[in-house]
Amino acid sequence: MIVIENDFLKVAIDNKGAQLSSVIDKKEGRELMWQADPDVWPWHAPNLFPIVGAVINDQLLVDGKAYPMKRHGFARQSEFVLLSSDDRGAVFSLPNSENTHKVYPYTFDFEVMYLLIENALRITYKVINRDKKTIYFSVGGHPAFNAPFFPNEQYEDYYLEFEVEEKLERHLLGADGMFSGETEPVQFDGKKLWLKKDMFDNDAIVFKNLRTREVSLKSKNHDKSLTLEFPHFNYLGIWAKPGSPFVCIEPWLGCTDSEGQPKDISQKENIQKLSMGHVFEAAYFISI
Repeated sequence: MIVIENDFLKVAIDNKGAQLSSVIDKKEGRELMWQADPDVWPWHAPNLFPIVGAVINDQLLVDGKAYPMKRHGFARQSEFVLLSSDDRGAVFSLPNSENTHKVYPYTFDFEVMYLLIENALRITYKVINRDKKTIYFSVGGHPAFNAPFFPNEQYEDYYLEFEVEEKLERHLLGADGMFSGETEPVQFDGKKLWLKKDMFDNDAIVFKNLRTREVSLKSKNHDKSLTLEFPHFNYLGIWAKPGSPFVCIEPWLGCTDSEGQPKDISQKENIQKLSMGHVFEAAYFISI
């Protein structure tokens, strides 16, 4: 476990999955991250690579060949190498290997970089194409935040405040976690989406084509809040295990498959394309 710290935040990161496991608001002495109760949901903030969501039949098609691929990819289950760290930041790397080639036939490095900037934590995803051809991938975050913040509050006291007022539809998921092709409107209160214990009974709320690039988790009871900024990500998932005291705010560059026939990775919705010798970076921020 690597710990970085400044005057505002104390952050812990696990080598497995390069997963953010703790963010403590030092002034308030409160833990912001869900603490991965194994009886509820055993994750804190998995990093999603090289897919987001699921692929049909748990098989990723690359150039006509099928490779076994579980939901959200293999990075979250992988041991990362610590490249560097100091009091303010840490850089983790998952290089390609014999094991990754069995499920994802590209030569690459995937890095997750953490940096404290005053009251914010920047999380940067970096993909380096070391192959002799174009590579394709998806990447995303899945951080889970405690809601409520304090023990004398209720889940329904909290809401997500979007950066701008939007009229949004959620893209519905079937029982297998694939997009069904159906949508339904989401009821906002101005810029606010109030949390309800039953709001995730039908899986995640997935938004596409957002204008918003900033979502804050707030309470009606006080002015303490948490903000997630995602300037480089155009899809957003909101999810929690139904009835559980947390909420995931998930910036995505990529998404689950749609029901029907499998598609080659190069044809997947919102797929990222990286030419030979090029480097990709995208960042999101958690601030208090």
